[in-house]
Amino acid sequence: MGKLKVGRINYANLYPIYHTLEKEFDCSSYEFVDGVPSKLNAMLRAGAIDLSPSSSVEYLRNPELYNILDGVSISSRGPVGSVLLFTRRPIEAISGNMVMLTDQSDTAVALLDIILRRFYGIDYTPEASEAPERECKNNFLMIGDDALKHYARVSRLHTTVTEADAADAEPVQCMEPATLVHDLGEIWFQKTGLPFVFALWAARPHVQAKRIDRALAAARDEGLTRLPEIARLASPELGIPEAECLSYLRDNLEFHRGPRQQEGLERFYRLAKCHGLA
Repeated sequence: MGKLKVGRINYANLYPIYHTLEKEFDCSSYEFVDGVPSKLNAMLRAGAIDLSPSSSVEYLRNPELYNILDGVSISSRGPVGSVLLFTRRPIEAISGNMVMLTDQSDTAVALLDIILRRFYGIDYTPEASEAPERECKNNFLMIGDDALKHYARVSRLHTTVTEADAADAEPVQCMEPATLVHDLGEIWFQKTGLPFVFALWAARPHVQAKRIDRALAAARDEGLTRLPEIARLASPELGIPEAECLSYLRDNLEFHRGPRQQEGLERFYRLAKCHGLA
């Protein structure tokens, strides 16, 4: 029997699990396949990989294809810090306008639609665009490390940039960057009082899930004891201070899936179905 093909998302929010899994555990029976969430969703759906952290909406759309590993998730109980809507005007004022989406996460796109249409009563036009173009638009969604990096850049630039600043800015030159930041995890928690589950570990039915579930849970538990070390490793790649990286991992994220996370997941599924997102 060949190696188990395991999806691996190279985002900072997964460092505590994957860094520890590869450093401290026997991974000789795994073949890691890198990709963004939407790419790994598609590969898992097609059977090209055996298991992966997967957008929570993917299971909603195709529950017959997967077994969900117990107890492990990527969740937030309030601000998540890395699923962000950037706007130039208050969120209530963007009704009727375009919002540039990300092609990296199906769950973030579905969550944004629920937040804007149901929680705020905002009708908007979703548009796809490449990241450099998106960052020069009035309203755009970013996730993962891109969101962390852009938020750090916006914080440095404050409300405007000078022409000289724009000439030096990388990778995008925008004279008036969108500087109002709306954290989708925070909005969800304010409106529902529940955690939001962004990702689950999903496995194809042939996978002996209990073994890998135990390994992931053990790697998670060990990784959470090493967050300062992991923040030191992740900080240079993200281009944000080590203290901010540590705060993101320690204060914004939850890696377990208990009863409250399950309740939040079920609320999201009900709303997604109501809005035709599944």
